[in-house]
Amino acid sequence: MAIDIRSEQLLSINGATKSLHGRPHISTVWRWIQRGVRGVKLETVLIGGRRYTSNEALERFVSRTTAAAAGEPAPTRTPTQRQRAILAAERELAAAGI
Repeated sequence: MAIDIRSEQLLSINGATKSLHGRPHISTVWRWIQRGVRGVKLETVLIGGRRYTSNEALERFVSRTTAAAAGEPAPTRTPTQRQRAILAAERELAAAGI
């Protein structure tokens, strides 16, 4: 799944290290991007020559690596499930007047 720059909260790679528990070194995050962990790579986007990830991509990465470590299949959402989640979030925002 790719990062949706319109709906996900983008973070610089340095910002990603600060948002994670234990504050991994920036080289660790770059390794997650380039080589991955247990076959799972951290998703990123390139905007104007700078590389970004997102809070949501970090959550997906942690979820998938945890599942891989436990020998479970990676949790995935179908496009229909994703669309339903988007519509539910939009309704919730509309109800809140946002």
